[in-house]
Amino acid sequence: MEKATVQTAGLAKTLRLPQIVALYIGAVIGSGVLLIPGLAAEKAGPASILAWLVMSILVLPMAITMGLLSARYPSSGGVSTFVRTAYGDRFGNIVGWFFLLSVPIGAPILGVTGANYLALLLGWGDTQIYTTAALILTAVVIMNILGMHVAARVQTIVVSLIIAILILAVVAALPHASVSNFTPFVPNGWLSVIQAAGLLFWCFIGWEAVTHLSEEFVDPAKNAIRGVLWSAGIVALLYFSVAFMTVATHSYGAGISAAALSVMVQLTLGPLGGWIVAVTALFICIATTNAYIGAASRIAYSLAQEKIAPRWFGLLHAKYRTPLGGLLFLSLCFVVVLTVLYLGLIDLARLIELPNATFFATYIGGCLAGVRLLRDHRFGRLAAWTSLVFTVGLYPFLGWSALYPLVIAAVLLVWQKQKQKA
Repeated sequence: MEKATVQTAGLAKTLRLPQIVALYIGAVIGSGVLLIPGLAAEKAGPASILAWLVMSILVLPMAITMGLLSARYPSSGGVSTFVRTAYGDRFGNIVGWFFLLSVPIGAPILGVTGANYLALLLGWGDTQIYTTAALILTAVVIMNILGMHVAARVQTIVVSLIIAILILAVVAALPHASVSNFTPFVPNGWLSVIQAAGLLFWCFIGWEAVTHLSEEFVDPAKNAIRGVLWSAGIVALLYFSVAFMTVATHSYGAGISAAALSVMVQLTLGPLGGWIVAVTALFICIATTNAYIGAASRIAYSLAQEKIAPRWFGLLHAKYRTPLGGLLFLSLCFVVVLTVLYLGLIDLARLIELPNATFFATYIGGCLAGVRLLRDHRFGRLAAWTSLVFTVGLYPFLGWSALYPLVIAAVLLVWQKQKQKA
């Protein structure tokens, strides 16, 4: 007998615990698992697995905070809505800009990551890699202009592929693991481990991505937290397993760190394993890029409507009624970022620190909102304070990239004041 759909005056309450867990896993595990394990190992050596272990534990209070806030304040605005509710429009808008200015850098990184996995197999040079990345971004922008949306079935396939390829990578790498690859354990000093932990944050963003669906949760007060706990455990186990085997097989180093997962699988399966990973990686990157470009273009439109962004950000396509202005802004940024990467003015590992910093700042804003909005919830208050101390304490170790959100906030505040005087 088919289960009845629980409904209220608003949206249908159709998302039960298994669907919620799948949504969270799909939101959190993405391109990071293709890129970060190798880069973290290159930065901190075998000691990078300590950073993974610590991050897996410390990120839990942050995930719980996002889960509780999404249950109480369901909105497509995500963390910016929480901040706006707690501290007003000015700070909510700043957090909105943090997200918007993460995507112009983050999306090209996704495109290049997917292209790198093909390049490893086909022996491509930089020209082919960046041409492929540009084609990926162009295709996704066109999809968003036409108003295409990723169906729930497609996301389920993506999640299944991610989990399957991670399990395959770990199992395939087991015969090639060696204790000798764990020495020296801390080749670059303990500071590199803390810096690696900051880089790992890229892998744990996404808890806020499901907040706009919380209105459709069946019993959100109960299932939002249970969903977070189950998914956080699964995500942590998968990430740590891949990171551990990356070190154990020494599938990282100059020229291969950005495609460490492919290197691991090919140790046993050869070129076939490389193709399996490459196709899956490409699919993951396209799906993730589509989600973030779609969200960022709509945030651009929203900020323009609130007169906190240039008016042309709010342009809509005459036929499809899609956010053309926001997509145009993102496209211009993509050209600049890909050009900078192609010319070698900055490398991928360094560039990823910028959107990582703005996501960091977004979560700090969410934790601050949680401290105020969850003060009547003992467990929620503890989770919010714990995650706030954790994110603020780790933030300075982001290095120079920590200035990026501060510059965004300063420019926005100055612009707002000038508009008020005019």
